[in-house]
Amino acid sequence: MGRVEGKVAFITGAARGQGRSHAVRLAQEGADIIAIDVCDEIPGAPYPPATEADLAETVAKVEALDRRIVATKADVRDAGQLKAAVDEGVAQLGRLDIVSANAGISTAMAHSEDISEELWNDMIDVNLTGVWRTCKVAIPHLKAGGRGGSIVLTSSDAGLFAYENISHYVSAKHGVVGLMRTLALELAPDFIRVNSIHPTTVNTTMVNNEATFRLFRPDLDDPTVEDFQQAAITMNALPIPWVEAVDISNALLFLASDESRYITGVPLPVDAGAAVK
Repeated sequence: MGRVEGKVAFITGAARGQGRSHAVRLAQEGADIIAIDVCDEIPGAPYPPATEADLAETVAKVEALDRRIVATKADVRDAGQLKAAVDEGVAQLGRLDIVSANAGISTAMAHSEDISEELWNDMIDVNLTGVWRTCKVAIPHLKAGGRGGSIVLTSSDAGLFAYENISHYVSAKHGVVGLMRTLALELAPDFIRVNSIHPTTVNTTMVNNEATFRLFRPDLDDPTVEDFQQAAITMNALPIPWVEAVDISNALLFLASDESRYITGVPLPVDAGAAVK
C-alpha cells in the first residue's frame, strides 16, 4: 500500500517543474491526479511558458505508474476554468482528498517604486489570488467527501522573510501564509488540514533563467548559471545552491499523507537551512 493509496490529488501548475514532480510522486504512492496548467504565456515572466506538450508528458508519466489522471488546460486567474477542471476531475475519479496549490510565477525584478501596476497585479493574481481560487473551488469537494483532507499551499522562503527587488513576489508569498493559517482554522472542524511549503531556490525553469541570474549577481554584466550558483550557495546553511523538485514533493507527500494527520497551520521550510541563516 502506498502512503496516499486510493486518494485523489488536485495539482495546479502540473505541466512541469514542481507541479509535475508532485503529480509523479503522489502517483508513485497510490494517488490519482487532477492536473491543470495554464500552458500559455504569462505577461512579464522572463522564461518560456509550460506547453500543452509538457502537460501531456505529465499525463504520460502518471499513467506509466498505472494511475489515473485527468489533465486540463486551465488558468488559476479564471475561477470558472478552475471550477470546471476540478468538477470534471472529481466526476471522473470519484473523490478529492489532497490539494496542491502549486501554480506560481516570477516576473521582472525591480525596486518597488519601479514595478508597474500590470506586473504587480499579475503577480498577486497568480501567486496569491490564484491560490485562494484553487482552495475555493476544491473545498466543497473535500467537505462533501466527509473524510477530511489535506491542502498544501506552495509559498517560498520569500513568504518568511524579505528579498530586495521582488516586493510583488514577497508580498504574494507572505499573503499565502496568512491564507494558510486562516484556512487551517476555518477547516479544522471538517478535519481538513492546511499547511504551506517554503522552498529555497529549486532547480526548475522558473529559477534557471537569465533574470534570476541577474537578481543574484547584479555585479556582473552577463552572469552565468555558475555565477548564480556561487551566490545561491551563500543563502543556504547547507552548502548547496538549490534543492531539486522531488525534495519539495517529498515534503508535500508527508503533509498529504496520514503520517501528518495532526499537523495543520504550519509553514514548513524545505530550504537547506536558509530560514535560519
